[in-house]
Amino acid sequence: MTILVKAATLPDGTRTDMLVRDGVIAELGSSLSSAVEHVIDADGLQALPGLVDLHTHLREPGSEQSETVLTGTRAAAIGGFTAVFAMANTHPVADTAGVVEQVHSLGVEHGYATVRPIGAVTVGLEGRQLSEIGAMARSRAGVTVFSDDGKCVSDALLMRRALEYVKGFGGVIAQHAQEPRLTENATMNESALSSELGLVGWPAMAEEAIIARDLLLAQHVGARIHICHVSTAGSVELIRWFKTRGVQVTAEVTPHHLLLTDQLVSGYDTRYKVNPPLRSDDDVQALRSGVADGTIDIVATDHAPHPAEAKECAWDEAAFGMVGLESALPVVQSSLVDTGLLDWSDVARVLSSAPARIGRLSGYDSPFSPGSAAEFTLYDPNASRVFDASDLRGKSVNTPYLGRNLPGRVVATVHQGYPTVLDGELVDVERVAASAAAARGR
Repeated sequence: MTILVKAATLPDGTRTDMLVRDGVIAELGSSLSSAVEHVIDADGLQALPGLVDLHTHLREPGSEQSETVLTGTRAAAIGGFTAVFAMANTHPVADTAGVVEQVHSLGVEHGYATVRPIGAVTVGLEGRQLSEIGAMARSRAGVTVFSDDGKCVSDALLMRRALEYVKGFGGVIAQHAQEPRLTENATMNESALSSELGLVGWPAMAEEAIIARDLLLAQHVGARIHICHVSTAGSVELIRWFKTRGVQVTAEVTPHHLLLTDQLVSGYDTRYKVNPPLRSDDDVQALRSGVADGTIDIVATDHAPHPAEAKECAWDEAAFGMVGLESALPVVQSSLVDTGLLDWSDVARVLSSAPARIGRLSGYDSPFSPGSAAEFTLYDPNASRVFDASDLRGKSVNTPYLGRNLPGRVVATVHQGYPTVLDGELVDVERVAASAAAARGR
């Protein structure tokens, strides 16, 4: 397939045409002309390398009422993502080679995005014994990231053994930092507001204590560790300090923790119930600064779909989580670009090259150069919209942004050299699957 992109603005500000042929960027230059199957007018559009989400819940197998690999990757494509790492808390849990290979194969078949499964650290996410880490790493899925996300690996000895294991093949443990005893029945940030609302508070130290412990373990073992969904100012300071000591730590923050605060919980709207909880404005500002100075390496969505009945209930009974693939780039623009903290080359780093590097995903290290993989998105930063349910492409609608004005709009997404989104709309399922099959046959 050949695609000619006219007058796109690259992350470094260069304005150029791009010719895509056979899955790669064949040529860059002004006023290119060629016999092509698609011409995309990108005048005024920001070109970004395909976005990579290191933290997505696709729910399949076992919870297909919330999301599937197909619906989740369609949501990813409309958000500008060309690769997602699928968390292990499925049913059955992704703790064996068989399960991760199933998830990987579904991604290949559907073709909307590369799907890299994340393997569980412990069997059944139960925190008692290590899972088949080696078998998952050697499987066709080639698992490189392991996490019990949704649960913390709270046993220090087990965490040490996991770090020692993955060190042998360059893998990484992604920790959900939540000390369980300090967060029993907790549902929102511990503050004066939690007392006023009569809700059990979730103290910042419950996150920070696990981070401090695990970074000491990673330092001792000499292994890589990744901290999921950092949410407090104290966590940022800990990570910053350990980085100065040479510890191999990377960290992520979610878009919602960069924009929303715990004050939104005052109406008991369950869309704002998330793990870890929304924090104070001081925490939000510290997280933004942490991204700006590189302490926090990436932005990851923690896309967590749920059926309506899991959210349309009393606050204490509601499930934790928000969907985020479709809204991530506009929220990053609003919280980091429009505030002057990041430019578009920084966005390319925190939403593409850095997560790909952490997850050892190839093809994202030299975007927009002749011969590089054709994985990119074209984004209109000057667009504006009131975000509503029609902007979602997954199965679930538990987004905190309904009715909120958000900037930007993804106009096109190209994955493996073929379009998955054109003119702001998803390309037909059968056409994408056929393009994916052709790409595999090249």
